Amino acid sequence: MSMSEHRRGAVRSEAARRAILEATARLFAARGYDHLTIEGVATEAGVGKQTIYRWWPSKSALVADCLLEGLLLPNRLGPPNTGDVRADLVAWLEEIFELVAQPIGESLILSLIAAAAENPEVGRRLYASMGATSALVERFEDAIAASEIREDAPVQEIGEALMGPLIVRMLSRTALTPGTAARLVDVVLGPLSLGIGRGSGS
Repeated sequence: MSMSEHRRGAVRSEAARRAILEATARLFAARGYDHLTIEGVATEAGVGKQTIYRWWPSKSALVADCLLEGLLLPNRLGPPNTGDVRADLVAWLEEIFELVAQPIGESLILSLIAAAAENPEVGRRLYASMGATSALVERFEDAIAASEIREDAPVQEIGEALMGPLIVRMLSRTALTPGTAARLVDVVLGPLSLGIGRGSGS
């Protein structure tokens, strides 16, 4: 095979891969995880099923890659860094709450949770997409350096403690009331605080 033929093949392969991922994202948003099928994705993308199986062993693997490519969530969420860790965490949670308060957002996250039950990689990438991994750890490290929270604060567990109630409320279809984000942050950060300012939402 000549170099030009190899390049054309690579371009075609990448175009097919992108078409498959975009088709998956469209169908996932429209139908949810339970009604997503490899056959449907193949038809939507204009490729054969074997082309999909060449790269992805299952629909959950497809969904995981869609998350990685940023095709399912509107952007990569993460806490800001204004110098006030409490305010930043409240703002971060409220952004996530705003996303899931929309019918399409709630349906999307619930479908992703269903996909995560089948494929743990989906869960890891969903968690990362919401900013609950490296971005959150970095924010806590800055807060420790600024003496806002204790040096021995378990930063990974803090993120999990903040995200857990959100997932529970979504699964139980319990409404997120005003002030929920601030109350969650205060409960989780309270024992770790070294003088964090408390806003009116506490």
